[in-house]
Amino acid sequence: MEQETARARWDELDVRTAYELLRLRSDVFVVEQECAYPDLDGRDTEPTTEHRWVHEPGRPGAVLAYLRVLADPAGLRVGRVVTAPAARGRGLAGVLVGQVVADHGASATVVLDAQSHLAGWYGRHGFVRDGEDFVEDGIPHTPMARPAG
Repeated sequence: MEQETARARWDELDVRTAYELLRLRSDVFVVEQECAYPDLDGRDTEPTTEHRWVHEPGRPGAVLAYLRVLADPAGLRVGRVVTAPAARGRGLAGVLVGQVVADHGASATVVLDAQSHLAGWYGRHGFVRDGEDFVEDGIPHTPMARPAG
């Protein structure tokens, strides 16, 4: 199945797409992974936050995978990386991470907190361990960074 990628700031999103982005995050992180946490943390609407997603052609609201990019003191922070259960195994999250690295990796350090079982996957995109593992919301995480350049 074909797919398209898109990106937007919060104020550029139409209501339907914004709803579908948040719904995917909730369906996976809160429901599937059973993590009751404040997903709506106030950072989605920051003027510098970039939302990126993969969708079915001609249907931006048909979200298959998603991530957000935040401006942080340590560099750009990738987070909320998620793929819809029915779309897993197709490399869609990798497409989004690869685009972030291609667009920003030469000029900025990119950091993230990987679920530890995915640290090797992020390693394929040039990320390396950048601190001690920690547990967040009952899930082991590994801080990772991809230095600029």
